[in-house]
Amino acid sequence: MTEKFDHLVDELAALCGIIPDYWDIFGKKHITSTETKRAILSAMKIKTATEADAAREIEERRTLNWKMFVDPVHVISVNQQPFSIPVYISLSNDHEKDLEISWSIEDEHGSSDTASFPSGSFAVSEEKWIDEKRYVKINLTDNKKRETGYHHVAVTCRHPERIFPDGQDLIKRTVRLIVAPDSCYLPDAKETAKSWGLAVNLYAIHSSENWGIGDFTDLSKVLKWVSGLGGGFAGINPLHAIPNTNPYGISPYSPISRLYRNFLYLDITSIPEFKDASRQDPELLSASFKKEVDDLRKSPFIDYERAALLKKKALHKAFEVFYDKHFNRATSRGKGFKKYCSSQGRSLELFGVFMALWDDMKRKKDVYSWKDWPEAFQDPAGEQVREFSRTYHREVLFYLYVQWLIEEQLSKASSVSEKEGMAVGIYNDLAIGAISGGSDVWSNQGLFGDADVGAPPDDFSPDGQNWGFPPMIPEKMRESGYELFIRTMQKNMRHGGALRIDHALGLFRLFWIPSGMTAAYGAYVECPSEDLLRIIALESVRNKTIIIAEDLGTIGENVRETLSRFNMLSYRLFYFERNYPDPSFVPPDEYPELALCSVTTHDLPTLTGYWVGQDIMMRKKLGKYADEAMYQQQLKERERDKGLIIAALKEQGLLPDDFPSEVAAVPEMTPELCRAIYGYLSRTPCRLTLVSLDDIIGTLNQQNMPGTVDTHPNWIQKTPVLLKDMMKDKRFAELAEVLNENLHKE
Repeated sequence: MTEKFDHLVDELAALCGIIPDYWDIFGKKHITSTETKRAILSAMKIKTATEADAAREIEERRTLNWKMFVDPVHVISVNQQPFSIPVYISLSNDHEKDLEISWSIEDEHGSSDTASFPSGSFAVSEEKWIDEKRYVKINLTDNKKRETGYHHVAVTCRHPERIFPDGQDLIKRTVRLIVAPDSCYLPDAKETAKSWGLAVNLYAIHSSENWGIGDFTDLSKVLKWVSGLGGGFAGINPLHAIPNTNPYGISPYSPISRLYRNFLYLDITSIPEFKDASRQDPELLSASFKKEVDDLRKSPFIDYERAALLKKKALHKAFEVFYDKHFNRATSRGKGFKKYCSSQGRSLELFGVFMALWDDMKRKKDVYSWKDWPEAFQDPAGEQVREFSRTYHREVLFYLYVQWLIEEQLSKASSVSEKEGMAVGIYNDLAIGAISGGSDVWSNQGLFGDADVGAPPDDFSPDGQNWGFPPMIPEKMRESGYELFIRTMQKNMRHGGALRIDHALGLFRLFWIPSGMTAAYGAYVECPSEDLLRIIALESVRNKTIIIAEDLGTIGENVRETLSRFNMLSYRLFYFERNYPDPSFVPPDEYPELALCSVTTHDLPTLTGYWVGQDIMMRKKLGKYADEAMYQQQLKERERDKGLIIAALKEQGLLPDDFPSEVAAVPEMTPELCRAIYGYLSRTPCRLTLVSLDDIIGTLNQQNMPGTVDTHPNWIQKTPVLLKDMMKDKRFAELAEVLNENLHKE
């Protein structure tokens, strides 16, 4: 390739938000190569095969605004009014004197008003010649103060000389206007003070009632338990729909959809139609069915496939009762279901069609990704898909029914926290994205790039990480009016008082790994962060949902300051809060107030595992270290860090004088030491403190070992203790006493 071609690729990459370089966590600067830029541009469906292609794409982006008449979306602050919307029109000289412009602005409730801009009432603010045509820019100002929310602006330009394309005398376009608050919802500190909660992997809850995997009834019990201890919330894993197939389809962070949820969390026995079916259906009454349930319940590990098969069988039985008893007879329950389907619209319908198709293709062709389906079924708007939907209407309806049941049970769990008067209630978790073979991508194919999202090399993943799902293309997001992003936020803020956004840094820039390349060849792509943050703020205020922005990893410039400006809580982990380059631990009073603090996450060692170096030994066993020296170095650093922890706790008076200062004298994590560490966090000014259930009960292995699939028991570990027994465990009451005392001090 020529030097000129390289310059063209550089210019095009810059226009498309590809960042030319980045610094990794080790302080090393990485320059984005021309090869990587071209690969990412290709993933964005942008042509760079020749110099002419690149030049054409550059020109298209330079003139895009001028040729599209109006931008598809405008996101503004409620406090930045009056506002203007620019209109771009192709006009010959002096034609603007006869131009008439009008618009109507309609809010979400159907209320609208109009304004006219007759010829002579506006001025051309800028002009540009493109392909020997004159284009003008006219700024239309709205002098009425708009309420926060989503508005539709219909702009009409009329000219008596029929100068518009195809000899038309008018041109009309609709713009989405999003008016947003300047910050997310955050309760008044004087009203709610600080609050603590329990982090629970809902799937891992081991009870004598569930079917081998934690369910919404278990969640209700956990909420009531935590409230009784004085806690304000329960933090749970993402509930997104996943494949439920071993070993690649069980991570809650690799969903097929972030809009809809996993039916495995349903408590089957509390579904009214199942109760009816179980009284008369021979299969549900059989000893073999009951044994299957009992086997799943007693197993020390979760078997997603068996649990899914059994629950789906039971759900089909329940659906048959519902279809005959309620759907066909238009009972109040049947009407409630239809109202839910109507409120969800085309999005839910497509999810149901996808799931029915997915089942059909697995059964007939043994394929799991829609990209392996016959081409005719890959287009959700195609005739074959419509025909399938008509033919298998009842099966599609089944999946809509399942989501309705989930909505019912999750709503009921949420109401428990409201009745208990919990400060926050359910703390939900939002995964970064959805897998390429899933429903969200199938339904919105034009939005996604042909690449994977991941992370550059760091000290926990020396080879970098590939998270296995495609990124949304920034310019396509804007063209769509951010529709999928908005729906995703709306769905995940329902029924919860807080939402953790996994890898919130991805709101600013995402690390793209082109298809066929490794993370070493990835690069960052800018995201429309200000727009995305304002949309989150709007939905946060509407839903009264506190936002926790997981801001760990390679942090870009001013990211934390911007998140703070939007009242998003920082995510501070005890393991990482150090006085770098000094490895000593930051004292409690130096933590920020606008933050959630905790010890660990699902991807990091539990306190018990940390203290004995279980994570280090597992990485050694799995061949994750480049050499023996790196392994030995991490063992040495861990021993140093344990000594620093004891010193920090003693300095705060959280350990008795006779507690050993020498690490060798404390070979294992103890309840006393665990309490002291969480007591340390409860002394910080952080608004929220999150306690890991696994830390309190002494779980050895972390829930997930990044970079592994089936060589570590990822996502399948149940709590070794039954829920009813954990609720009586004095370690929780003793810790709660410490937390309540520290958090409520004046």
